[in-house]
Amino acid sequence: MKADRPVIGPRSGGRRMAAKLRIRIAVIAVLAVAAAATALWSAHVTISARPAAATGPAAAARPAAGGVAATAAAAPSPAAAPMAAAAADVLLSQGMTATASSTQNHAYLQAANAVDGDPGTRWASGWSDPQWLEVDLGAMDTIHKVLLDWEAAYARAFQIQVSANGRTWRTMYATTTGTGGAQALNVTGQGQYVRVYGTARATRYGYSLWEFQVYGTPGPMPTPSMSGMPSPMPVPPFNPNLGPGESITVSPAVRGIAPDPNFTPPSYVTHHEFQTDCAVTRTAQYDPIVYPKMAASAHMHTFMGATTTNPRSTTASLSASTTSCVIPQDHSGYWFPTLYNGTRVVTPAGPQVIYYKSGVTDYRTVRPFPKGLRFVVGNDMATQAQFQASPGAVEGWECGSSYNNWNFPRYCPPGSQLNVRYQAPSCWDGVHLDIPDHASHMAYPIHVGNSIACPPSHPVAVPMLEFKMAFPVSGDLSHLRLASGPGYTWHYDFFNAWDPTVLSAMIRHCINRGLQCDTHGYDLYLPRFGSVLGPNYQLLPGNG
Repeated sequence: MKADRPVIGPRSGGRRMAAKLRIRIAVIAVLAVAAAATALWSAHVTISARPAAATGPAAAARPAAGGVAATAAAAPSPAAAPMAAAAADVLLSQGMTATASSTQNHAYLQAANAVDGDPGTRWASGWSDPQWLEVDLGAMDTIHKVLLDWEAAYARAFQIQVSANGRTWRTMYATTTGTGGAQALNVTGQGQYVRVYGTARATRYGYSLWEFQVYGTPGPMPTPSMSGMPSPMPVPPFNPNLGPGESITVSPAVRGIAPDPNFTPPSYVTHHEFQTDCAVTRTAQYDPIVYPKMAASAHMHTFMGATTTNPRSTTASLSASTTSCVIPQDHSGYWFPTLYNGTRVVTPAGPQVIYYKSGVTDYRTVRPFPKGLRFVVGNDMATQAQFQASPGAVEGWECGSSYNNWNFPRYCPPGSQLNVRYQAPSCWDGVHLDIPDHASHMAYPIHVGNSIACPPSHPVAVPMLEFKMAFPVSGDLSHLRLASGPGYTWHYDFFNAWDPTVLSAMIRHCINRGLQCDTHGYDLYLPRFGSVLGPNYQLLPGNG
């Protein structure tokens, strides 16, 4: 059960739950034609053909007695068409990406709360007109019904609109005499995006919805490919780039350090990480891991780190390269699918944050990456549901007060940036530096008792990379795309070419000690532990 959170809005009597029950009963009575409506909506059970989403990390809980009260019971649905077909409808909106014109408190009252299936969380807008709440259904679905459960701050005048592209809207329902409460609206339309568009508030507060549910018939899910992008290329046979005498396996196998299941960190430990910040060097259509030795890859990539990364890059050539990383001893190659706004390339400005963290509870067991290790994080053919469910997903795409977007938000406040954070698997099999799928020699940690540790199949804990990219784009984002497809095809590649002495020193000092280090290996909050690198990034004595 979620803990109670602060709520913002008018206060009144403490009969919220009883009023809520009476409203639900009234709505169900209206919809109960041929007993089909019993499958449509329940205070405790929803039915969906789409994957359910986890509830947001911070959401406003519905107050108990003494909290925000319900308004009068909703008027019956204005549509009089028989509901015999409703039993076949599915809940299309739950867990899908929701965005809003504004959010009163992005930590507790975010747009995602209205589509999370939890009747105890809500979205609340700013205190002005107009405002909107929108959900991306992920496909061209046929819409038959919209269910709204208003908090006390409801809409007197609003419209239910549908769109195929998120830019051109058609109104399926409109009223200027809204009564709030729980409303069940029969509508007819087809599109990927559905929104509630409020034009007149019933109170001096904003607009607030406990739940926004869209029912209908699912359409076909779109493929990740998009017009104007390269056609999919077959993946070539496994033929990694190797220098003279270099092997793609390690012998003997590296053994992991057994974690202590009873390990309790010292009280000062809050993080166990350092960062290597790297700037963009170029965009190019090659990929030395997935398409080695080939002049072109499946799509454009944006490169950071080693400045000489090319289709034939080897561990030795990267190690000899100059670098765009702030730490000059990090010669690794990092790349990700290029972002476009229409036909314009959007490039992150300045050094971008790449964290090296512990992904396991016993951070003392983390070992350095072996030189030459390479892998791909994420999946360029992922569906939205797969991207959302990935262990590496943090908060999806975010900007301003909008986060937990599993595809691109279509609007960001002017002057804001579009951010994405994504974590890499941090358990290695101890043998392979690469493998034909470029991924399965790595694994995410698992729960072992009360701890998080590496699985037996991948026993070596290595640093968990976390990309934190910031793209300088805002306003209308409806034309955004990755070179690999929609926002949920985000992924990145890593080819390790660190100076092994410096990498080992940074891991021992920052990760194994439980410090929150900057690019010098210095914890601003715990200065007594000193630094790994000096003012010019030279390795300080005692850290070798």
